Amino acid sequence: QVQLVESGGGLVQAGGSLRLSCAASGVTFSHYAMGWFRQAPGSEREFVASIRWNSDTTTYIDSVKGRFAISRDNNKNTVYLQMDSLKPEDTAVYYCAADRFGPAQSIRSAYEYWGQGTQVTVSS
Repeated sequence: QVQLVESGGGLVQAGGSLRLSCAASGVTFSHYAMGWFRQAPGSEREFVASIRWNSDTTTYIDSVKGRFAISRDNNKNTVYLQMDSLKPEDTAVYYCAADRFGPAQSIRSAYEYWGQGTQVTVSS
């Protein structure tokens, strides 16, 4: 049974930082590209960042470039999202997702497995 479990969300003031984690089980983690998506109330789920299985490729949505950093530890079956200089518009539920042998892409439908999400709230 595949499980992706996010953690690390919370309430933070604008300009602050959070580090999200996503622990995977039931999959060969190194076979999967991993992505982070987010969904704000009343909005569609959007791509945030992704990382290829061996960390040689990362992609980001323009609005988070220079502020967020995705990384992974294949020994711990965990992917991370370091979020700095947070803004109120970053407020959303953040989801991690797994894409088998994927190229680190932004296409939501390419991701086969999803976590339940963790809430990030940035106050102004």
